Amino acid sequence: MPGKVIELGNVIGLSGSEVPSLQLQYGKNIFHAEPSRGFIHIVWDVVKEPMFILLFVACLLYFILGEVSEGIMMLVAIILVTAISLYQEVKSSNALKALQEFTEPKVTVIRDGKEIVIAAEELVPGDIMLLDEGMNIPADAIILQANDLTVNESIITGESLPVDKNETENSNALFQGTTINSGKCIAQVTATGNNTTLGKLGKTIGTYQPPKTLLQQQINKFVRRFALFGFLGFCIIFFVNYLHHREFVTSLLFALTLAMSVIPEEIPVAFSSFMALGTYKMSKLGIISRQPQIVENLGAVSVLCFDKTGTLTENKMQVKTVYDYKSDALLELDHDNQLQDDEVLYYAMLASEVNPFDAMEKAILEAYHLYTNAGIYHPLKMIYEYPLEGQPPMMTHVYEHDNTKVVTAKGAAERIINICHLNENDKKKISAYVKLLATKGYRVIGVAGAAHTEQLFPSLQDDFNWQFKGLLALYDAPKKNIAAVLQQFYNAKIEVKLITGDYPETAMNIAGQVGLVNHLNSVTGDEVMNMTQDSLMQLVKNTNVFARMFPDAKMKVIDAIKANGEIVAMTGDGVNDGPALKSANIGIAMGQRGTEIARQAADLILTDDNIESMVTAIREGRKIFSNLKKAIRYIISIHIPIILTASLPLIFGWVYPNIFSPVHIIFMELIMGPTCSIFFEREPVEKNIMQQTPRERKDSLFTKKELLVSFVQGIIIAAGALGLYHYFMNNGATLEQTRTIVFTSLIVSNIFLTFANRSFSRTIYYTSRYKNNLVPVILIVSVLFLLSLHFIPFVRNLFQLAAITQVQFWLCSGVAFVCVMWFEVYKSFFKNTVTTS
Repeated sequence: MPGKVIELGNVIGLSGSEVPSLQLQYGKNIFHAEPSRGFIHIVWDVVKEPMFILLFVACLLYFILGEVSEGIMMLVAIILVTAISLYQEVKSSNALKALQEFTEPKVTVIRDGKEIVIAAEELVPGDIMLLDEGMNIPADAIILQANDLTVNESIITGESLPVDKNETENSNALFQGTTINSGKCIAQVTATGNNTTLGKLGKTIGTYQPPKTLLQQQINKFVRRFALFGFLGFCIIFFVNYLHHREFVTSLLFALTLAMSVIPEEIPVAFSSFMALGTYKMSKLGIISRQPQIVENLGAVSVLCFDKTGTLTENKMQVKTVYDYKSDALLELDHDNQLQDDEVLYYAMLASEVNPFDAMEKAILEAYHLYTNAGIYHPLKMIYEYPLEGQPPMMTHVYEHDNTKVVTAKGAAERIINICHLNENDKKKISAYVKLLATKGYRVIGVAGAAHTEQLFPSLQDDFNWQFKGLLALYDAPKKNIAAVLQQFYNAKIEVKLITGDYPETAMNIAGQVGLVNHLNSVTGDEVMNMTQDSLMQLVKNTNVFARMFPDAKMKVIDAIKANGEIVAMTGDGVNDGPALKSANIGIAMGQRGTEIARQAADLILTDDNIESMVTAIREGRKIFSNLKKAIRYIISIHIPIILTASLPLIFGWVYPNIFSPVHIIFMELIMGPTCSIFFEREPVEKNIMQQTPRERKDSLFTKKELLVSFVQGIIIAAGALGLYHYFMNNGATLEQTRTIVFTSLIVSNIFLTFANRSFSRTIYYTSRYKNNLVPVILIVSVLFLLSLHFIPFVRNLFQLAAITQVQFWLCSGVAFVCVMWFEVYKSFFKNTVTTS
């Protein structure tokens, strides 16, 4: 439906002095459906964790038994554990808040007579907003002026079809959260925040909780299995101890020791920390992730689908050739070739916006002023316009000139050819010119004009009495670095596909220039829609160029690639890209030229529109996932010896059956917790990570081989600790001396394991060069803890330890070294068989 042209006229908007008082009166334009997660909520989340409950029960039991010093130590441990957990939670929370600031939607308003861009949350009632196609409406408003405006109000009404909007009383209301489907408008804000219709309905995107990802489900399943094992162990240890000692509280205390050693509470903490901090770091590089969990898919991307304009190309178009139908001549444009009275450029210019944003329209305007005598035409006043629409698309502007109306159109060449009154020979001739120009990599558009004398306008822009004017061939050069960028994706074993609305010949030419593999064959959107799902699944395996694509065809191609088990990332920037962006495993929107609806539909936003950022994003995604796996495998490996030393002596009836108490376990946890979630999170990316095949997302968190290696690591450390345990216990050492030796060997083993597990393929000779500023911190803290245990009597007594000789200490360290560093020898000899993670 046509609409009249919007004119700002003398719209002034609010003054800067009015805004603060309105802000004070109405507050920010945000929802308060739920209280924000403050410090109290974070503390509560920590307190209700199973490990905190176990610590509290153990502390209580110590005081019940009259062991005040141990009770106080547990109290200190609780404070330390809580402090570390709070630090990690607050750090993750701050990272997420910073991420939300990056994704905060913006809106253009008129204040003091000037257009300014502000955050949507800064809107106040009375603000004048400029809204156009693809935007989410940020507040309730009344339309002041509108042009061809339709709005999708499904979030309010549930009705998926767009609703026509205009300035009339019954059709002038806009609601927060709805989306402009087409057209544009000037609107005045009437309500913000909870006072909007959406706010009163209690609907807010902020309260939406996305479903758990596959990785989260796998981790939760893994933790539940450990927890079940811990519960069974708790029951066995309690039962065996009670049979031996008939002391309920003491038996409960030793059972709690095992339960604390089994529960891997570090894993969920590590997961949330890695995701939140990882996405925040990426945002500092200009890669905004709308959900932290998207990092899970980044490391698994196996197919990248790119659009052409502005992604593979510069998005700086230049008109290269004009085909004038009247003279049947192809005219190459250069500075020595001035066109005289050229209707093609003139009509194309009139069919463009006055102040164009689109690169193609900018190029047309520039060519018109450079290559024609622009002064010979009188300026015309536009009175109606038809927006870009249809398949393939076109757009129309209507101008008033004397007693007639000049109608101009530009769009896809085949659409323009079909609506004009051409004979079959002319259609074939013009189509041949289109193909010729397209094979040079040019984007070809058709131009048409019409004279309209009637008062009413047709409902469809196709229905004017169109006369064919000619063709414009525009060239958008490939980005200078794009071939090297694509090569990096190929090195990372990632397939690259081009999905564009351009002609097949144009698409294949550009694909060849940028180094796209298998670029000589293409498939069109119409061909895609006529194929069965099974046929398309086979075709997408070997086809990399998809041309003349439209939204439904794009989505069908994405779905077919996904059906083949691939993880698909796709770029998009327009309103019609929304469905495909949502369908892809990772939708990528452009921060500068992308529409608001594309950014809201996408998972990633590239703030600089530079596709090279995707190399960084995938590298970071692989790094985060790799480091998370290192952290979890470290947790598995170090938990196993703690579990076995806490349980096997009792089960086998050793002289000293319960060598550890909750105090010893929790202080080892105090070293392990920050190590896995902070130290490994800081680890740099491994050099060969971008030469590896993308991981299979459907696979389990770990392969059987990876788990086997981690279990073997833990069992060998346990064997060393239990060997020392058994030897000294049977050779006259006291309980306290034996405990000191075992405790020391486990702490030293933990230090060695931290550095051995920095890579599962490269030895310490290489990993010692990794830059991680927490390396000295881990070493210093661990050494200070060891020194305190051995040389400060008060600390030694608190832990119920005894002094040991230097020989015994170095024996503990030597056994720990051998029990961990065998893995370095294994990596050296079996480099090609060790799974890198």
